[in-house]
Amino acid sequence: MVKSMTGYGRCEETVDGRRITVELKSVNHKYFEFSPRVTRGYGFLEDKLKNYVQSRVARGKIDLFLSIETLEDADVIVSVNHSLAAGYIAALREITERYKLPDTVTVNSLSRYSDIFSVHKAPEDEEAIWTAVRAVTEKAVDAFIAMRETEGRRLYEDVMSRAKVILALVDKIEARSPETVREYRERLEAKLREVLNDTTIDEQRILTEAAIFADKVAVAEETVRLRSHFEQLQAMLEAEVPSGRKMDFLVQEMNRETNTIGSKASDAQIAYMVVDIKAEIEKIREQIQNIE
Repeated sequence: MVKSMTGYGRCEETVDGRRITVELKSVNHKYFEFSPRVTRGYGFLEDKLKNYVQSRVARGKIDLFLSIETLEDADVIVSVNHSLAAGYIAALREITERYKLPDTVTVNSLSRYSDIFSVHKAPEDEEAIWTAVRAVTEKAVDAFIAMRETEGRRLYEDVMSRAKVILALVDKIEARSPETVREYRERLEAKLREVLNDTTIDEQRILTEAAIFADKVAVAEETVRLRSHFEQLQAMLEAEVPSGRKMDFLVQEMNRETNTIGSKASDAQIAYMVVDIKAEIEKIREQIQNIE
């Protein structure tokens, strides 16, 4: 079923001592565009997130926000700069010897020199982190797609209701078209009688002129193609694969056929119906811009 390109999804869970929050939102876009924002230090997840989301979403400008908060104390590594420590010890002993001071160099005294030590987090298991993040991301994307599907059903109903209106107008045009030929023949005959002052009228000439007129104003080919386009549109709306861009092209073809009907018609009633059809097609085009 058709999906909208507008959507939102969010999931927050605690996994392996980390609070992971994934949030997605999207708006219309001609192609797939992905903009991630992740917690500092987890940039290695950006490509993985993009590939995963793209495997499930075809089109739209998607913003993804990933927050990872460590709840438990992380393993840390304390390193000693031994060359710097040796330098401090040598300097302190030099002072004790030169100034005849008691030698009180101890670990406690060295601990005051913080630059001897460096503290950093132990390396994290990137694959384990991705496994946890992917599980949360999957649920957020599920909610995101569910919202797109709900909006898609609304778009489907709106487009099909407008298609029904258009096809009803096409029925009226097809019924009206032969009437325009009959009316033209009656006007032509009346005009000839007026000009010829009721003398004998060449019926064959009238038939020939009416036939030429009928050929000029015939719209059967255009109405048949227009119906075919709407059948294709419905099939695309009900297809499992994204077809938004194909539908956009199809709507252009609908407009082209409608314009041709309008240019051929020399009848006010048909002209008014053509205007109504074009207005409904434009509304369909606007809705299709929202479809994946």
